[in-house]
Amino acid sequence: MIDLHTHSSASDGMMAPAEAAQYAIDRKLDVWALTDHDTVDGLYDAAKVCSQNEIIFVPGIEITIAWPTGEFHLLGHGLRCLSPELRDVIKYLTEERHERNQQIVNKMNEDGIEVTLSEIESMFGESQIGRPHFASFLLKIGKVKSRQEAFDRYLGSNRPWYIRHNGEDLDTAVEAIKKSGGIPVLAHPMSLYLSWGKIEDVIKSVRDRGVMGLEAWHPAVRVSEAMRLEELARKLDMFVTAGSDFHGRGMRADRHLARTCGDKKIENRFYFEELLPHLGDFDYRQTDWMKSD
Repeated sequence: MIDLHTHSSASDGMMAPAEAAQYAIDRKLDVWALTDHDTVDGLYDAAKVCSQNEIIFVPGIEITIAWPTGEFHLLGHGLRCLSPELRDVIKYLTEERHERNQQIVNKMNEDGIEVTLSEIESMFGESQIGRPHFASFLLKIGKVKSRQEAFDRYLGSNRPWYIRHNGEDLDTAVEAIKKSGGIPVLAHPMSLYLSWGKIEDVIKSVRDRGVMGLEAWHPAVRVSEAMRLEELARKLDMFVTAGSDFHGRGMRADRHLARTCGDKKIENRFYFEELLPHLGDFDYRQTDWMKSD
């Protein structure tokens, strides 16, 4: 089994990177990728654990892209270094995320919740703070009974405390991933919120701008939709990946490591037959570049 889309507490996951790596090892995965949102801070700790065990580690990232409809997330698989271009992308998005978080706190304050962004950040260490952390905070203070309720009532799209996350330019992000030796993959394409009549032209345009793969298999889609996306990827000469978008135990009922839509196990073909030829010859046990500055 494999999983090419997971998160740790370096962004909005619940397990520390080393713990997430051990979790993948304990569940006998052959291949595991860590793809935290807009950061590579967790890669070193995860790779160190993987290097001591029989598992192939794929260093990755999930970059937020500026897009007019829905949400556009770009996975970067198989990073070989932290290029100046990727460093700049991460810096920009970290600053933008901080501003967004402050706006969320401002809305919370206006509704009578007295808290500062610094206080919330201190609760989660050096995590890349995002909406899941705000949901955990609301659960902790008894404002909601579950994290999902926090999104449903306050943090989700069109809810009172929702602030749209500005992203990076697609061409800039694609270049940053490629300069770092990685492979750009369009994550969960149905999140673009496009009709089937429009999605082919959009994905073709994205492909022409350097995106090489399509994450057709994701828990947020139905199996029939995943099959249709895979067929589209073949038509457009893009390779196919699959992921769980796992954020940690108990985070979401539909997100389980190495399982995707329809609770299907993610088979090795999504790595060995699809992604591996594009990664070339590289020793992913080499981890020195992954250390945070």
